[in-house]
Amino acid sequence: MNPRWEEVIEGCLGYLATEKSHAVNTQLINRIALESFAAWMEKNRPGLDPGALSGGDIRAYLGAQRKERQLAPASMKVIVVALRHFFTHLKRENLIQHDLLPALDLPRLDQLLPGTLSEEEVSRLLDVHLSATPLGLRDRAILEVLYASGLRAGEITGLRLENYLREEKLLRVIGKGNRERLVPVGEKAMAAIDLWLARGRPGLVKAKTGGEIFLGEHGRRLTTARLWQIVRELAALAGLEKKIWPHLLRHSFATHLLSRGADLRAIQEMLGHASLATTQVYTHVDQARLKQVHRQFHPRA
Repeated sequence: MNPRWEEVIEGCLGYLATEKSHAVNTQLINRIALESFAAWMEKNRPGLDPGALSGGDIRAYLGAQRKERQLAPASMKVIVVALRHFFTHLKRENLIQHDLLPALDLPRLDQLLPGTLSEEEVSRLLDVHLSATPLGLRDRAILEVLYASGLRAGEITGLRLENYLREEKLLRVIGKGNRERLVPVGEKAMAAIDLWLARGRPGLVKAKTGGEIFLGEHGRRLTTARLWQIVRELAALAGLEKKIWPHLLRHSFATHLLSRGADLRAIQEMLGHASLATTQVYTHVDQARLKQVHRQFHPRA
């Protein structure tokens, strides 16, 4: 990559990591998008300095991505969001005097409703038979916490012993953007955590074990990739044919709370959404469920 492009991209990513507390995965996504953008510009506009970008350059690039790579709207949105950060950084550093953001029209996205499990499916998953071995106790506790508290996969793996406030029946969670929140944890989930901490976790502790609640087989912090595998394996063991992943339990947590009358703002706080608009997607899920029930059971539906 041209050193000038590399310098500006690194400056942008560094700012987002330190000032905006972007998660590691978000940083990686932005890096890939910006480096691809720089590579395209170097190929199609040789010698162009980042500070000389124009709206025409941006539209040409976006058009090429749509036409040549036939990217889906969701993938285009990832590119556009990364470029918004980049152009805002250029303006903030006075590397450009004009505003490039108007050239970035976010692709219209069909509203994709999150998938959920029914309460019966969740019960089948949580009732799956697991051994009383350290790994069995760990997996039981993970399932219970995922559904009881609606945590993201990364939040589960990042939970530390001091985050478990047993007396208060709360988990202290560090979410996106390093935002901290307190999330209630139910009695069944607490019992599963207690059993894991008392009889399971000590059996996996090694010399280099840290303070994370959930450990892998080798005594280190459980990875999110392994967490995904665990959930899929347990779903298969429960005989569920659906493709199941940790976030599906988070969606189910929110949807089931809403369907039973929980306040949307309370759900927002528990999920750690910065904006209520993000949480409102669950109202559409609940409406879709109600319509299905109406069609299925109403005599004149």
